[in-house]
Amino acid sequence: MKIITMGVVSKGTTCSVDGCDNIGSRSLNTTKVESAGLRIRVKSKRSVLCKEHYREYKKESKGDRDLERARWG
Repeated sequence: MKIITMGVVSKGTTCSVDGCDNIGSRSLNTTKVESAGLRIRVKSKRSVLCKEHYREYKKESKGDRDLERARWG
């Protein structure tokens, strides 16, 4: 039985941040990642972040995410 994996994270893609070769754990919109101050090496719709860079993204974008939630709530 062959298991089909979907998505770039499940296939073992490396982190998209410039200078990082860790295995990615999350896939996010590239414009949101760049607005948080992370430099992406390849321009595409989605960026893959490792655990360390995802944690950094969350810290930098906390204010933006709070405003987004307040707008919908």
